[in-house]
Amino acid sequence: MVVALITPREAAGRLGVSYPTFKQWIYKGSVRTTRTAGGHHRVPDSEIDRLMAGRQTPRRDRRAAKREDVIVALSGRNQLRGIVEEVRVEGLLAQVRLRIGDQTLTAVVTRDAADELRLRRGDEALAVIKATEVMVGKAGVASAQRARR
Repeated sequence: MVVALITPREAAGRLGVSYPTFKQWIYKGSVRTTRTAGGHHRVPDSEIDRLMAGRQTPRRDRRAAKREDVIVALSGRNQLRGIVEEVRVEGLLAQVRLRIGDQTLTAVVTRDAADELRLRRGDEALAVIKATEVMVGKAGVASAQRARR
């Protein structure tokens, strides 16, 4: 498994805290980092997830604080909070990839929706899943059934 490492400045942005505050957390040992050969700190994504999970109410980044939040409440209960890893826009559609813990969720939305949400890499976003069917799979089951026949 490849561990993604980010700079402390990028980590501070994801968490919605200032860079100096984040550096103090590193110096106090509150944040686990890896050091490069040049002595620079790098933060694994798992550490950002740990810090975000410990929050009661997530802080919003400066861009989000400048605009009004639209969602007041939502009836859908299947909500997954994650970090935008990639937004690919082509034609009328946009492909949005969210990192949720150690998993990745990909959604295809309209370009207008992606533009309106101002989705950018590193932003915190919420995936709301509404489905009438859910499929469950298990590795190796189909091959075991074939072997019995």
